[in-house]
Amino acid sequence: MTRKSEKSEKKSRKKQSGGNKKTLINNILSTFSQNEGKILNYKQLAKLMDIGDEPTRRLLNQCLNELAADGDLDEPSRGKFCMRRKAAYVTGRVDMTSNGSAYIVSEEFDRDIFVSANNLHHALNDDIVKVYIYSKRNKSSVEGEVVEIIKRKREVFVGIVEISKHFAFLIPEHNQLPFDIFIPLDKLKNAERGQKAVAKIVEWSDRQKNPIGEIVEVLGNAGENNTEMHAILAEYGLPYQFPTRVEEAAAEIDETISEQEIARRRDFRHITTFTIDPADAKDFDDALSFRRISDSRVEVGVHIADVTHYVRPNTALEKEAYIRGTSVYLVDRTVPMLPEKLSNKVCSLRPNEDKLCFSAVFELDNEAHVQNQWFGRTIINSDHRFAYEDAQTVIETKQGPLADEILALNDLAQKLRSRRFAAGSISFEREEVKFQLDDEARPIGVYLKEQKESNQLIEEFMLLANKKVAEFIGKPTEGKARTFVYRIHGEPNEDKLSTFALFIKRFGYQLQTKSKKKIAESMNNLLSSVNGKAEQSVIETLAVRTMAKAEYSTKNIGHYGLAFDYYTHFTSPIRRYPDMMVHRLLARYLDGGESVDEATCEEMCKHSSEREQLATSAERTSIKYKQVEFMQDNVGKVFEGVISGVTQWGIYVELNDSKCEGMVSVRSLTDDFYEYDEAEYAVIGHRNKKRYTMGDKVTVKVLAANMEKRQLDYALVNSEKE
Repeated sequence: MTRKSEKSEKKSRKKQSGGNKKTLINNILSTFSQNEGKILNYKQLAKLMDIGDEPTRRLLNQCLNELAADGDLDEPSRGKFCMRRKAAYVTGRVDMTSNGSAYIVSEEFDRDIFVSANNLHHALNDDIVKVYIYSKRNKSSVEGEVVEIIKRKREVFVGIVEISKHFAFLIPEHNQLPFDIFIPLDKLKNAERGQKAVAKIVEWSDRQKNPIGEIVEVLGNAGENNTEMHAILAEYGLPYQFPTRVEEAAAEIDETISEQEIARRRDFRHITTFTIDPADAKDFDDALSFRRISDSRVEVGVHIADVTHYVRPNTALEKEAYIRGTSVYLVDRTVPMLPEKLSNKVCSLRPNEDKLCFSAVFELDNEAHVQNQWFGRTIINSDHRFAYEDAQTVIETKQGPLADEILALNDLAQKLRSRRFAAGSISFEREEVKFQLDDEARPIGVYLKEQKESNQLIEEFMLLANKKVAEFIGKPTEGKARTFVYRIHGEPNEDKLSTFALFIKRFGYQLQTKSKKKIAESMNNLLSSVNGKAEQSVIETLAVRTMAKAEYSTKNIGHYGLAFDYYTHFTSPIRRYPDMMVHRLLARYLDGGESVDEATCEEMCKHSSEREQLATSAERTSIKYKQVEFMQDNVGKVFEGVISGVTQWGIYVELNDSKCEGMVSVRSLTDDFYEYDEAEYAVIGHRNKKRYTMGDKVTVKVLAANMEKRQLDYALVNSEKE
């Protein structure tokens, strides 16, 4: 070929290429239009367009990049393209399903967005993600793909260590993560095979099925009590020990109270004062004082440990308290919000010791109506420490230490209580399961904690203080509204109430739902009526589920369950961070200070609510673990129980005596094919129409007590339906 003809051929190819490019771009856009919503890389697109030769595939890739740069296509993740659409990106929270797919719950979008397991790209439950919406699944839902993980909900994972010659894995427990974590041998931190440990993910690209991590803490041998309790805390992201710097800061606190500090406070040391707490308590953060003013008036002081005097803003103690948010109460231990020197010593209102307090002082008439009130900093010296049982003995026998004061306060408390229920407060006083533990924290018995008048005495005065502090700051005044921390509780969901009302009819009970007051009144009547009945636990559980969750917020909506328009948490700053916030805000406003920034305060409220929920989950998990441990010696035995829950995979049964809950697998019901009916709280046989419903009495046999899974497996022996 001559140079001239070669030059002519190149020119012809160049012209043809330009024409091909324009045609190719049109074909690309046409293909994406025909595959609306699909996200494709250049290889997938080439297959759809039947492009096999390498030069055109390279040109295809070039065109895709140019179309994305020009805004004709979107590139939700590197090398993947789709048609551009308005408002395609949404930020939301991942809500995983049991099959590995998820729904993205977003405030930016009016519907939940379905994401298949393949399109989650390693996003996990409760992660905050950016998702690209690319198609409609049906009229009511849309589908998308996770393109960015903005914030991981969980940073670390608890599991069992497995080690081979060249590598190791951490096998996560309890569905925390659907993949094992690969651990290089030099990142094991001396963990041994079979031990429980905590691992952190350090690398997890799209190309890797399993994440790469490192052991950050070795918890110990599986099955040992300390190991398992620490594992529960780690599972919920809760600490079990304080950093050294925090312990050192606590150790440096000066316990002495200067004369100058006393002079700044109202002195109650000469007034009869006492505490009433559980027998095994060590952190006494509230005390009551009593003084008779006249035949018709008494002064009652609600004295709360002045924690914020010792825990100052921007210190190591303050930062740690905020991170924790709350103390955690597991079956065998308390994990305090503050180091022991503060929680059990400096701030604990121990008898015969001068203590600094923040107090709410009320002048009450004989009918427990508040005539005057005062809030401020005080100093007290408790005369006596009562356990609840001791105070109850005084109430019942009308004699003993400080009998006159205890009896007078109990009379006032019962009047406050009666008036509260008459105003619409709901009596959610569920039985609390407690374990008797031996010296090695093994459960050797189960009992139910009973609420008596001594408990109610303390409860009513704490409620009064919380209510009056909230009213003092929150009630409209001539001045500008002030930012404050409220404990709020919304009205129950109407649909849930209707379903609940329908359910209890089968037991012969009624629920009036016409007004807030009628709901509360009939709910209290219901809870009183079921007391001691077989269906008590089930109905109480469902009643609680109909209610909204209480939380902290600067936006006051009142507290429905208590029937209070204003309510806060002022009375437990040793164990709750929001109470510390309330103390600081109250002190600021009493001193004439300006209102604080609402947005910052609201974020702190949200954090505190989240920490409270985690602590509650950990507490329930520790109870479940001890229930399973307690039932180990009862495998093969038969017990009476009540169906406490129904799901598509099983029937949950709570034993009458021990309250230990286990599951009867639906697959074990071989006499028929059973289908789950959510509205009826039941599984129903397809042919024989036999139904197993919440509240049904049943007899079960204990098949297994799986400590590793914290799971009890039961089998139905017979039931009243058979």
